[in-house]
Amino acid sequence: MKRFIPIILGMLLPFVAQINVNAQGCVAIRQFSGIGNAVGQGNILEKGEWNISSNYRYFKSFRHFSGTEEHPNRVANNTEVINWSHGVDLNVSYAISNRAYAVVSLPFAYNERSSLYEHGRNSRHMTYSKGIADMRVGAGYWLLSSEKARKGNTAVGLGVKLPTGDYNAQGTFYNVGPNGTSEVRPVDQSIQLGDGGWGLIVDAQGIWNLPSNFFLYYDGFYMFNPRNTNGTRTNRGRASEGIMSVPDQFAFRAGVFKPIPVIHGLGISLGGRVEGVPVRDIIGDSDGFRRPGYIASVEPGLSYMLGNFTTTLTVPVALIRNRTRSLTDIADSTPDNRRHGDAAFADYLINVNLAWRIPKKVKGVFNSID
Repeated sequence: MKRFIPIILGMLLPFVAQINVNAQGCVAIRQFSGIGNAVGQGNILEKGEWNISSNYRYFKSFRHFSGTEEHPNRVANNTEVINWSHGVDLNVSYAISNRAYAVVSLPFAYNERSSLYEHGRNSRHMTYSKGIADMRVGAGYWLLSSEKARKGNTAVGLGVKLPTGDYNAQGTFYNVGPNGTSEVRPVDQSIQLGDGGWGLIVDAQGIWNLPSNFFLYYDGFYMFNPRNTNGTRTNRGRASEGIMSVPDQFAFRAGVFKPIPVIHGLGISLGGRVEGVPVRDIIGDSDGFRRPGYIASVEPGLSYMLGNFTTTLTVPVALIRNRTRSLTDIADSTPDNRRHGDAAFADYLINVNLAWRIPKKVKGVFNSID
């Protein structure tokens, strides 16, 4: 089993969300995952070894949903909102012991948003955001020692999400000022670089040997975001949605992985994943504007390991997209007017990861850790 674990755990690095995510659409999951996903091969490093990885994510969201019902007329009438999202995570992990690890992850994002309704509904224009997103630091621990982990193991992690991303990124909006002039305003919540809150992340991940040389993998996280609202204005019509909320986020993925013996180092995987934003936070209030909902996807993947390098490609394809009713939807509804906001989702998400395991005995700049 030890022969294949580096490939499998390297495959687990690309995620979600994300969670992100952001998360395949306007359901505003920040562009990061749980702490464990930023470790990759670092999960099986020996004490004193390092792992450096980078993960790239891309999606285009444009299909509008209220609940699970799609609104195809938005695309047909050219009124859909389109988000193009690019994210890169730089991750460094360190093996404190053969079971404990620490990780630091710094995400960067570049987003574009094309909209008609945000620009006076007269003409379509673009807004942008780019820069550092919300950083996270954390640690994890494998529950079984190497002697007992012959058939598999599970790790639990705890981390902190820092509000390093700009949560009041500005853009130019046309036809919205006096006499149809343009104004500089905060961009939509879905392309803000951060949410302005300190988050607590709990996660778990694991891998287990199955018959016929298959492996079961699973990975999930929940981020508690206690801050209520962040003060950034939305410029939406309803007073209850005037300020952006700071929502919790969650994601879970599981599947099976199989090495391909014909090509040494190659493996394929097939799994599923669910990621989203809850209607209510577990800790703290849940006022302000958010787009709660979730995405359930099937996730095929391909992984290849050469020496201490592992590269992974996963392409989650959306099966269920559900923009659930927010608290403001519920509060502002009447018997004659049941409100249910919509959100734009993507058809698929592309994740590409490259991880470099640095053995303890490597000579050069890392000699000082020996």
